Amino acid sequence: MFTQKKSLVGAMLPILLISLSCSSISHTSKTLKAPNELLVKKGEITDYERFNWQHLDLLKDTIPGMSVERAYNELIRKKKGKPVTVAVLDAGIDLEHEDLAPVLWVNPKEIAANGKDDDGNGFVDDVHGYNFLGDSYHERLEYTRILSLGLGDEYLQVMARIKFEEDAQESLTYLAQIQELKSTISMADLTAKHLLGKQAYEAEDIYKLKSDDEDIQEILGFLRSVLSMSGSLEAIMEDLEEAEKHYGTKAKYHLNLEFDGRKPVGDNPYDLKDFPYGNGNPNIMDVEESHGTHVAGIIAADRNNEIGIRGVANNVSIMSIRAVPDGDEYDKDIALGIRYAVDNGAKIINASFGKSFSPNAEWVYEALEYAASKNVLIVHAAGNDGMDLDNPENHNFPNDHKFQNGREFVDNVITVGAISMEYGPDMVASFSNFGAKNVDVFAPGVGIFSTMPESDYDFQSGTSMAAPAVAGVAALIWSYNPNLTAAQVKKIIMESGLDIPVRLRLMNNPSRTFALGEISKSGKIVNAYNALILARQVAKGKIKL
Repeated sequence: MFTQKKSLVGAMLPILLISLSCSSISHTSKTLKAPNELLVKKGEITDYERFNWQHLDLLKDTIPGMSVERAYNELIRKKKGKPVTVAVLDAGIDLEHEDLAPVLWVNPKEIAANGKDDDGNGFVDDVHGYNFLGDSYHERLEYTRILSLGLGDEYLQVMARIKFEEDAQESLTYLAQIQELKSTISMADLTAKHLLGKQAYEAEDIYKLKSDDEDIQEILGFLRSVLSMSGSLEAIMEDLEEAEKHYGTKAKYHLNLEFDGRKPVGDNPYDLKDFPYGNGNPNIMDVEESHGTHVAGIIAADRNNEIGIRGVANNVSIMSIRAVPDGDEYDKDIALGIRYAVDNGAKIINASFGKSFSPNAEWVYEALEYAASKNVLIVHAAGNDGMDLDNPENHNFPNDHKFQNGREFVDNVITVGAISMEYGPDMVASFSNFGAKNVDVFAPGVGIFSTMPESDYDFQSGTSMAAPAVAGVAALIWSYNPNLTAAQVKKIIMESGLDIPVRLRLMNNPSRTFALGEISKSGKIVNAYNALILARQVAKGKIKL
């Protein structure tokens, strides 16, 4: 399932309820190091910082961004690198977006909309990529499909049943709590309006109200608590509406044993040889399909058009591969999507998705091996369950270790956790998965401003946002050092990051603190400035990894 803003509702709702180159780069530059003392942000966060924090610099701005702007200003300057194609294996992308249309990959030998496979690659009309989902969008979760279709052996069926029943019960419980909280807020709002004698009021009006009635006191206390948490009743009601929609969608599609989201496609998604299917139009189906567009903007939104935002990387073309629905992706689509990207020239594949069951995981493992053999880097989001991926009970597919023992069978996959903009003990995102063996690095993934459908822009959070930030850094490295291998680029990103000397708190274990090296393989947050310096030294043979 792709991990966009809406899918974080489930992780955050309990808190809410409980609360209430080349010569272009100088190899003599000094790398950045995190200070030993804790940097505290002085003054209010400016709009520029809030909208661009992932590009900022810890030392200059006291914000743990990736030093992207510093890298451009001090290392890249006006030098030109070589173009790099990055495949966004995700939901569809708004191909007409003002900030993305100029950076889309174009298949040079394919003629648009003529119904022919002009270049003979096996895919018809694939001008900007391919759509493995056809006209489908909503889907079930994989364990729902396993139960409904009787997939796998008895053990898989039992595990799927446990997860399904646990998720269904949780969804029903949260829906009931959401509806009760909405009703309570509405009643309290009406009471406040009656006591104040007006339809519109400010938070300070509530704090001034007094009453000897215990029931009224309780209502006012509740309102004060809500307002202190959200700032306005409208804001918290919007959050609750979003949460209600999220769980309503889960009930209608994700956990519906009778729903068949694949029917419009027409293939057998559990038969790898059942091809062709889908079509050559990897555009979004409607405005709600925003995840791929947001991811693409983080990587490569046009840096030169003086509108919208600036992506991490210049010299990038974005290949759109529509393979991740609203629900769990199919192993078949992911495996074929990876192979399509590799065969059509992508150097990097961004994979901001994941799921807990994978009945045909071997198809994806073979595709990862194929990508490794062709020197293609895959950047994967760690996931948004706030769990330790080193725990053998916590499955997250796809992965590069097969049996969760930390032994990687390929060297071209980098897995990314998420951090927030506040440097300190709480900088690891509360939702981010972690693991000393199975999460390689951390990168900005909370409150990331990027492209949205219909040439719009908005904030989203998730490891889905952290992964494309790293994919953008990888593209920068390759653009200015094109002779490096995928394995080298991965190691450069991991070894050049900032080593954070701060003990960190995790939401699932608040009783102790952790060093970043205890919850990730590198123990570092990604830094573009350092990565470019190290990449240049490796490319010149001055450092061997």
